[in-house]
Amino acid sequence: MPELPHQRDQRIDLFRGIALVMIFINHIPGTIWESLTSRNFGFSDAAEGFVLMSGIAAGLAYGPAFQARQPIWPAALRPWRRALTIWAVHLLVVALVFALFALLADHPAIAEMAKRRNILRALEEPASYLLPLVLLSHQFAYADILPMYVALMLVAPLILWCAVRAPRTTMAASVALWFVVGLLRIRVPTWPQDNGWFFNPLAWQVLFVAGIVTGLAMRRHRRALPLRPWAVWLSALAVIGAALWVQVPLIADYGRHGLWLLNQKAGFPGVVTAFDKSFVFLPRLLHILALAYLISALPALRGLAAHPRLAPLTLLGRHSLPVFAAGTVLAYGAQVTKALAPPSTLLDTALIGAGLCLLLAVAHLRERQKTAKRAGAVPAA
Repeated sequence: MPELPHQRDQRIDLFRGIALVMIFINHIPGTIWESLTSRNFGFSDAAEGFVLMSGIAAGLAYGPAFQARQPIWPAALRPWRRALTIWAVHLLVVALVFALFALLADHPAIAEMAKRRNILRALEEPASYLLPLVLLSHQFAYADILPMYVALMLVAPLILWCAVRAPRTTMAASVALWFVVGLLRIRVPTWPQDNGWFFNPLAWQVLFVAGIVTGLAMRRHRRALPLRPWAVWLSALAVIGAALWVQVPLIADYGRHGLWLLNQKAGFPGVVTAFDKSFVFLPRLLHILALAYLISALPALRGLAAHPRLAPLTLLGRHSLPVFAAGTVLAYGAQVTKALAPPSTLLDTALIGAGLCLLLAVAHLRERQKTAKRAGAVPAA
């Protein structure tokens, strides 16, 4: 099928921007504002949505090159260059977080935080942990999602090549891998401490692949899953049911007991009946997919995403990598500030408000740089 003209879909930028805001707030634990983020209204959280949207963006951006009848290597270079960029950004984030804790490690509260965040051993033995940090084998908590993106972007060319030619088979293989990894609890090992990657790319790939298949369909101005009234209603019931489960203790008690019975009495595996985030177990996976399907069915969403009042969020989503990296460092700075100061809702609000303003400044700066680069390229062309 011939490639149709494509314009940037601001819906993806809008929801990536929303996800970035929620991730930043969730990375500053202990504030009243984290009770307003999506994880308090369903089984999944902003991370699942962000990975799904990243897959959609990859399908939109890189898909056409894999549709052409040409050698795969030139097409593969773009995702691999992106993987290299993400790796470099991750190392910068790790270096800044390491420096922050190295300066304040003598304070007992900061030392305890460093221990909980998987940083203390690296502070005590920097020479032993330098290579593992560079090779993504040792990861700090709250700064461990970019390694998963590096892994996903490295295999993105293979996924794109398969998804262009056989999207249903590719999706089925991805689901099968996700199920086996969760069933057998297969981890990506870490070194020198054998903790395993928290964001297990062998499991999280299912969301990335679902996003790529969706993005490739969008590129053709089609839907990966057609709209059906019964499916929309079923998705709505799933989303509302998950929200009630999370918000109403009595419903949660009955729900957890039901899952326990399925696991212990009926023999259903944990991958179906538990909520493990590292492996994206079934309740989390179904929730984010149902939510995404339901949102995609809203006819007014495209116009809403282009509304000027939502421009700051779409701007954040348009420059997600620098915004996410800056947000990780700022969130660590806010965690340290909270550990050194008495508990205060006013302080929490100020930290989050100032952090979001700085993230907008990062996005604006990046937008100006890209605009200037495009303007300079026109005369040269």
